[in-house]
Amino acid sequence: MADRTSRALVIGAGVGGLVSALELARRGIEVVVLERAPKVGGKMRQVDVAGRAIDAGPTVMTMRWVLEEVFSSAGTSLDAELALRRAEVLARHAWGEGPTLDLYADLDRSVEAISTFAGRAEGEGYRRFCAYTQRIYDAVHKPFLCSERPSLGSAMVAVGALGLQGMLSIDGHRTLWKALGEFFRDARLRQLFGRYATYCGSSPFLAPATLNVIAQVERDGVYLVEGGMYRVAEALARVAERLGVTIRCGEHVTELVVSGDRAAGVRLASGERLSADLVVHNGDPAALFEGMLGATGRRAIPAPAERSLSAVTWAFVAEARGAYPLTRHNVFFSKDYHEEFRDLFERGVLPREPTVYVCAQDRDDGDRAPPGPERFLCLVNAPARGDQRALTTSEIKQCETAAFSLLERAGLVFPPFAAPPVVTTPSEFNRMFPATGGALYGPASHGWKSPFVRASSRTKIPGLYLAGGAAHPGAGVPMAALSGRLCAKAVIEDLASTSRSRETVMRGGI
Repeated sequence: MADRTSRALVIGAGVGGLVSALELARRGIEVVVLERAPKVGGKMRQVDVAGRAIDAGPTVMTMRWVLEEVFSSAGTSLDAELALRRAEVLARHAWGEGPTLDLYADLDRSVEAISTFAGRAEGEGYRRFCAYTQRIYDAVHKPFLCSERPSLGSAMVAVGALGLQGMLSIDGHRTLWKALGEFFRDARLRQLFGRYATYCGSSPFLAPATLNVIAQVERDGVYLVEGGMYRVAEALARVAERLGVTIRCGEHVTELVVSGDRAAGVRLASGERLSADLVVHNGDPAALFEGMLGATGRRAIPAPAERSLSAVTWAFVAEARGAYPLTRHNVFFSKDYHEEFRDLFERGVLPREPTVYVCAQDRDDGDRAPPGPERFLCLVNAPARGDQRALTTSEIKQCETAAFSLLERAGLVFPPFAAPPVVTTPSEFNRMFPATGGALYGPASHGWKSPFVRASSRTKIPGLYLAGGAAHPGAGVPMAALSGRLCAKAVIEDLASTSRSRETVMRGGI
């Protein structure tokens, strides 16, 4: 295989797929990306409302170093491809009509804000919490985030090497919610920091306390992308094409072609067959298991684990009114968090009173409103059952009423929209991302075994690899990018192990 240029097909142009394509191309592999949608990006998408583009997928950028490494390895730089600015206010949080609480990138400012909000003891609890989350991050950064998915055996070896203190620092033996009680007595603060479990579509009452590391990741830096988050997908595609990657949008892959027990290409809905030495699947692994790429793909992975959360979102243009001081990222909490997550994971229904996230996309992290109507994305969590039953019009309206009533009680009012909002439900997310039920984060991260359940880069079919937020190391823009790098690394290692020729100089590297 190494006597000629290897050819790779990447199914899906999400962040993980684009990064894997870029990484393979710079190593001299011929890469073709096949994307069913009209545009690249996957879950990083935009919708048009009243002639204005609104980010309708990820809205928070963290772990800047991941993109810095991706672009640097491709011969360019993050600053050359994107304009990013670090936010001073991470998010603003509200509980009905009471006071709001800002978290800041600066530790001391957050301590002072929490002390004013809930008392000096709670402020000092936050300082201890930050030291705790830093210890988790230091323990899991290299052996988990930047390495192939661990097996139970390899994890035990890695944890053993950390010693007793290192094992305790990971804190995988108790739930995230229980761990928060060690630092915060104020129920509102436990609710605030428990929300980080939803960043990977999970419940704070079921997720391991290790996920408190997300608070550290956010405190390390939240970045605003000039022009919107979709610019990240555009930049990755642009750099990939400069390296020779061919991106074909509007191409629906219907079958994985296997020859001699090895992935050998794909077949498109048009009937065209494309041959390759390897295939990267950047869709949800559940699509393979359910046979959406043919019967042979079923044996590529084990049965998927419990699904993560889906969402109902409203993208709209409006003038915000009322006394609430909007910033870029705003969270409005429900009164009963336990009941909200019982609705989501036990009853499988929309929460009767949901927590609401509002992204004001024309604002920075200050309070000043731009002139005229603004672009907004509102999101509430929903169960990932979009492939079983579509929400009725009445259910969606009831959810909308509950969500916007919560905003009004906090002082944020939206007049009737000039143009109808774009509403996306679990059924629409399932249509865009098949076999997910609308789950946006792959499997839920529930229980201490959850890191070992998520799919790894390699599958049971030689030559077939996985990338994306549903694979290791997890969901979110930087994690999906890391999955693309790990996928490409696995490919290169496997190609090298099967090569019988000496190394030669190729386009983009060795």
